[in-house]
Amino acid sequence: MKFLFGATTSKAVSEIRQFVLIVVAVLAVRVVVAEPYYVPSGSMEPTLAIGDDLITSKFAYGYSRYSMLFGWGPASEHRLFENLPERGDVIVFRLPRDPSQNYVKRVIGLPGDRIQVIGGRLWINEQELPVREDGTGPMEYQDGNAITLPRFIETLPNGKEHPIYRMTSSGSVNNTDVYVVPPGHLFMMGDNRDNSLDSRVPPEQGGVGYVPAENLVGRAEFILGSWDFPITKEPVWTWLSGLRLSRFLSRIS
Repeated sequence: MKFLFGATTSKAVSEIRQFVLIVVAVLAVRVVVAEPYYVPSGSMEPTLAIGDDLITSKFAYGYSRYSMLFGWGPASEHRLFENLPERGDVIVFRLPRDPSQNYVKRVIGLPGDRIQVIGGRLWINEQELPVREDGTGPMEYQDGNAITLPRFIETLPNGKEHPIYRMTSSGSVNNTDVYVVPPGHLFMMGDNRDNSLDSRVPPEQGGVGYVPAENLVGRAEFILGSWDFPITKEPVWTWLSGLRLSRFLSRIS
């Protein structure tokens, strides 16, 4: 009996050790390599849809305390293995006014850049960005309803192209003062230009403001999976009908 009890205990300890190693390995991957992120809003449509699950690379820009789980670690203006993002990168970051929240936007301005929006058109360093029409597309709301919006392709100074939605050329976010991006910060915008509280809107008005490089979580690389947002409110047997299979494993650009 002693032998059997000892063997059982040894097996239990071995299984616990394996479980702990698996948990540690998963956490290490999330901290060092990649982390998932769920898209809850339409501010990045048409690039990202409500219900997309993203995979972000944690090593793209180096590491800060926000690369860690729960944001543990010392504050710092610089990142370990620091690498500056490029204009056009889609990034998950911690909201400066509330670091408990993750946001996802596109990098538009780098430190020292002068950013302005005039009549709905984006200017970077006194140069108006080229824009061409690209048909129309659906903008989805969180309640599942959708409307059709004009779609455009915008070209950044480094040649990167990305789609945007734009309904109007009026309003405060479409006619702004000049923003000068401070050192160590980035200027972020949503691709859904009339439906995004981004760096055009100051934090005291519910916007993002300038984003410190420390707050970057990672670069959004691809869509792991996607489903219509309201399906979780429907019976389980209807969920498969909400899968957007065409978006699975698609690259983000």
